[in-house]
Amino acid sequence: MAAAVSVQGGGGGGGGLWEAVIELTRAAQDKNVDPMVWAVQLSSSLNSARVALPSPDLAHLLVSHICWSNHVPITWKFLDKALSLNLVPPLLLLAHLSSRVIPCRLVYPTAYRLYMGLLKRQAFSFTALINTPDYAKIMKSIDDVLNLSQIFGLEECEPGILLVEFVFSIVWQLLDASLDDEGLLKLTSEKKSRWPTQPQDMEIDGQDSFSMKETEQQEILQKANTAMAIEMIVEFLQNTVTARILYLARRNMPIHWGGFLQRLRILAANSAALRNLKHMSPEAFLQLTSDKRNVLTREGKTVSQQEFHAVLASGSLISSAGQSYGASQSALWLPIDLFLEDAMDGSQVAATSSALQAVNGTTWHDTFLGLWISALRLVQRERDPSEGPVPLLDTCLCMLLSITTLAIANIIDEEESLLIEEAEQAVTYQRKDKQGRGNRRKDLISSLQQLGVYEGLLAPPQSVSCVANQAAAKAILYISGLTAGNGYIECLSMNDMPMNCSGNMRHLIVEACIARNLLDTSSYLWPGYVNARTHQIPRNIPNQVPGWSSLLKGSPLTPSLINTLVAIPASSLAEIEKIYEIALNGSDEEKISAATILCGASLFRGWNVQEHTVLFITRLLSPPVPTDYSGSESHLIGYAPFLNVLLVGVSSIDCVQIFSLHGLVPQLAGSLMPICELFGSAVPNVSWTLITGEELTSHMVFSNAFTLLLRLWRFDHPPLEHVKGDVPPVGTQLSPEFLLLVRNSQLASSGNSHNDRLKSSRLLKHLAPSLVEPMFMDSFPKLKLWYRQHQKCIASTLSGLVNGTSVHQIGDTLISMMFRKINRGGGGGGAPVTPATSASSCSSGATAEDIAMRLKVPAWDILEATPFALDAALTACAHGKLSPRELATGLKDLADFLPATLATIVSYLSAEVTRGIWKPAFMNGTDWPSPAANLSTVEQQIKKILAAIGVDVPSITTAGSSPATLPLPLAALVSLTITYKLDKASERFLTLIGPALNSLAAGCPWPCMPIITSLWAQKVKRWSDFLFFRASQTVFHHNSDAVVHLLQNCFTSALGLNSSQISANGGVGDLLGHGIGSHFSGGLTPVAPGILYLRVHRYVRDVMFMSEVIVSLLMQSVRQIASSGLPKDRIERLRKTKYGMRYGQVSLAAAMTRVKLAASLGASFVWISGGFNLVQSLIKETLPSWFISAQKLEREEGGEVGGMVAMLGGYCLAYFTLLCGMFAWGIDSASSASKRRPKALGAHLEFLASALDGKISLGCDRATWRAYVSGFVGLMVACAPTWVLEVDVDVLKRLSIGLRHWNEEELAVALLGKGGINAMSTAAELIVEIG
Repeated sequence: MAAAVSVQGGGGGGGGLWEAVIELTRAAQDKNVDPMVWAVQLSSSLNSARVALPSPDLAHLLVSHICWSNHVPITWKFLDKALSLNLVPPLLLLAHLSSRVIPCRLVYPTAYRLYMGLLKRQAFSFTALINTPDYAKIMKSIDDVLNLSQIFGLEECEPGILLVEFVFSIVWQLLDASLDDEGLLKLTSEKKSRWPTQPQDMEIDGQDSFSMKETEQQEILQKANTAMAIEMIVEFLQNTVTARILYLARRNMPIHWGGFLQRLRILAANSAALRNLKHMSPEAFLQLTSDKRNVLTREGKTVSQQEFHAVLASGSLISSAGQSYGASQSALWLPIDLFLEDAMDGSQVAATSSALQAVNGTTWHDTFLGLWISALRLVQRERDPSEGPVPLLDTCLCMLLSITTLAIANIIDEEESLLIEEAEQAVTYQRKDKQGRGNRRKDLISSLQQLGVYEGLLAPPQSVSCVANQAAAKAILYISGLTAGNGYIECLSMNDMPMNCSGNMRHLIVEACIARNLLDTSSYLWPGYVNARTHQIPRNIPNQVPGWSSLLKGSPLTPSLINTLVAIPASSLAEIEKIYEIALNGSDEEKISAATILCGASLFRGWNVQEHTVLFITRLLSPPVPTDYSGSESHLIGYAPFLNVLLVGVSSIDCVQIFSLHGLVPQLAGSLMPICELFGSAVPNVSWTLITGEELTSHMVFSNAFTLLLRLWRFDHPPLEHVKGDVPPVGTQLSPEFLLLVRNSQLASSGNSHNDRLKSSRLLKHLAPSLVEPMFMDSFPKLKLWYRQHQKCIASTLSGLVNGTSVHQIGDTLISMMFRKINRGGGGGGAPVTPATSASSCSSGATAEDIAMRLKVPAWDILEATPFALDAALTACAHGKLSPRELATGLKDLADFLPATLATIVSYLSAEVTRGIWKPAFMNGTDWPSPAANLSTVEQQIKKILAAIGVDVPSITTAGSSPATLPLPLAALVSLTITYKLDKASERFLTLIGPALNSLAAGCPWPCMPIITSLWAQKVKRWSDFLFFRASQTVFHHNSDAVVHLLQNCFTSALGLNSSQISANGGVGDLLGHGIGSHFSGGLTPVAPGILYLRVHRYVRDVMFMSEVIVSLLMQSVRQIASSGLPKDRIERLRKTKYGMRYGQVSLAAAMTRVKLAASLGASFVWISGGFNLVQSLIKETLPSWFISAQKLEREEGGEVGGMVAMLGGYCLAYFTLLCGMFAWGIDSASSASKRRPKALGAHLEFLASALDGKISLGCDRATWRAYVSGFVGLMVACAPTWVLEVDVDVLKRLSIGLRHWNEEELAVALLGKGGINAMSTAAELIVEIG
């Protein structure tokens, strides 16, 4: 055998040398030579032969010599001495021994014990190995011996990766051997070991040459070996170096780790040897194998970090949440409050709960409680709102009872779907350490139980108190044991219930959770959930009452039942599905009734089923082709009355908001576009008679669909953005093309995740094939043509009208219709109005019937001609040929004839305002309406609203008697709005033109908005508070310094920096206030700064400048937090406290709480102000520029407070940056937004690495820079490990080198440990190096 060994290492000697080595060993073995003498002789021989030591060939030779012909004590002593004198590579020797000894451990138990002894001494020291020149060669030899690359299937063969595989394989071999010894391998899914655990050949003789021959003693030794092997496994799991190396295996070889973990758990659950260990229990053993065990926990090593690590868990910015929901708790969930409030003005809600849970390190109990409290605060701010055209209470209730509940349902489904998948992979054994199924569900229950103590937040708004009472009554009936159908609950009068039975918002939340299977009716039994006694319940429960339960039992849709179902929301999916089935398959009359029901209370206040209701309505707007349909025209024409009911039903402001919150705006737009294209192209020759007796035409169906579609893409914003050349506000750049892109993307990605499949499983049966097909603007040529004309109208003045064309003829006819009295000479002596390029107008003698006949053309054709008619009318008014009153009346007649023309009216007049070519209109009360009656009141109220902000309000009233003025197109637009009556029929059109008027006036010179406010306040006095608040926002639109001052007020209020005490008030209450209006004593109160900013940020022109402002305000806040407003001499006396834990009466823990609050506030404002683009700009441009150019933070005398300010500033920026990224990209790769992350994050980390390399010169304070880098990297590693995987491994290595120069070895290891396979080799070597 020895003769077959060749020299593979350096030196010579060939086979003769190794034969000589064998002879030397046998001679020493026979003579029982002292191992030291043998080793010295052997070393001398190898040195003479120029064999490099330690020698891999010698390791192979000695193991082959012992196993098994020379398995005697002296040869094992030789082997031990060769190790101690570094004649053989220790790990390679252990690799050879594992492959030979472990399979034969039952035959040679003494050899197995000796092997484990060597393992205990040699397997935990790798430093010499990685520093030897033959490191790579030795690891390759180990790979050849154990077949590591083949077994683990990793293509990378870097020595560090092989080191991880070696440690992993050794522990796994010991584990499988122990399981095999106790007969437990059969419990594994594979039923066998992947490593040899039994002899593979006949080279053994079946006897241990020096062991006890008695069978009983043999068994005792084997059992002792099994116990020792388990102890070795424990040592590998406990040792810092090997535990971290095994962590790398867990991170980067998940499939193999899964099988390994299964075996560990089987051992823990079933091993008698483990149970009999003195210093290790199965429970403690499981803790060592837990996925939650963080073996990469770093401890600060610098003086500055000791101060922070005393406060910050694991040396990062993550700190445990307090139990009270005061100012400190507000720091954790403030972003949620801001995002929910911002969503009330049309923004998409950011999915932040998981991100904040990760960053804050809170339990899911606290996270859920924070979500509920934030949503409840939102409702409370709207419980007594000022009356106005934009009701928000239903939207707020939707956010609380539907959106928040669904968000929590998704979080719970995510956990439970993973548990289901794991359970399917583990059928043959029970995991004792597994969390109970649905631990997040338990956290939800506990959070709702604790929510009961917040009585002030739970008081229901008056409009829903009856519904809350019914929810409480339902619980009382359940407790009483009475069986009452849903119909009884629907019609239950509180006169029938005990006097002390009153419901609150928690009862509604619980019902919403029960409807979504998050809770069951056992929640009715929670202590204090209901406060009435069951013996007080009335027993005379009716058997049948008209309601949803009647519908489910088969009752026909009678008028009385329809009225009931419209007024009472459905409470279960089965109920709303029943109506949906009728809307699909019923008679024409039943379909219309079903559509009416769907758009009733179930849509607005059917919180338990709202997500299904909005989805069903969206799908019904694209009804399937009837099976018996054979017509040549589109089947949608026959659905006109049905579609119109749906279109009118979903047209209110709060309804569109509800669709937006549920994320269905793109889907709804996709359903509306075919309707617009079809009905807008139809000649209105056919009409339908509605139940009300009203005639319905294709023009009306088109107008309802078209105006709704325009509102979905924020039609009120584009004119100013496109014409003025400034950077448009991010988030308002919607368009029909964009909505279709989002729709197609949503459909393409739906169902990819387990949660998607879970949520949609019951709904897929209703999905028509046409609804999943992608849509493109080319499919709607008429809509596309109108949109191009709309953009052209915005960009330039009108041109291209040719005499004799259909557009010219329709334009003439529209003018005749608008001003037919004038054209006949009967309207104030005005001259006829003609298009600018027209030689003559249509006959002044045209009758109304003639005009009506000429306008029986497709609506799209009318919209194409409308701008030219408007241009002629406005020109005539400007030249005195048309009075302002006649202009407003003509515009109203045009809008009444075809309400869709409101879109063109808004588009044209808005564009003309921005051109600035029209003379001003004098609002004198004669030609135009006058605001003089209450303009001074408007000014006073604006000043009162902004009193707390400290912003100067420009004067509104003009000197002398000169009347107020507005640009002529704006005056025309506001005059048109004033002509509308405030009734239900006009509401859906005012909701289109109103926001556009507000947006246009806000961009016009001061005081255009106050003038318009004055006019509308005269028309609708009850809206005054709402209108005054809107007008106050305009102050910030015209003054960027005022915006900065407002942001500064936001930071001051949220952080409570008006007081010198760190425990001063602040948080959500001071930032967002408690509502707006004069229902509080003393009339209108100053508005909280946060509310103001959330309403004005969309009109900030230079959005990109906001990130610089916010960073500057962050640093200013840090200085204020550090000094706490104390004088310098006071700070000097208090600054030298132990570890810097207290300075200026400010503890470091409290300071960091405020710093985190400031950072979360700043990150929230960045995301709200500019979305993805602003976050990307901040991380790629603003922050690097700041670090390069920033002056060092001002240091106080003595330097300590200044140094603390610098360090706090760095940690604040780290937390701020991470939160910005999380809001934009998420913490994982589940969302489409995460695809934008690698490029921006990679660029930022490249900047950090280059600065650490010394390639970039920094201008900021060193302490700030160090705190930022270590803080950001630490947070990223702890809270967003997915991010690390996306970073180039070379950048990670450079960062780790820089961190090590700061003595941040532990953080460097943690960073590389999360860096994936490509970083694993470097991570393993760094683990060994730092020990």
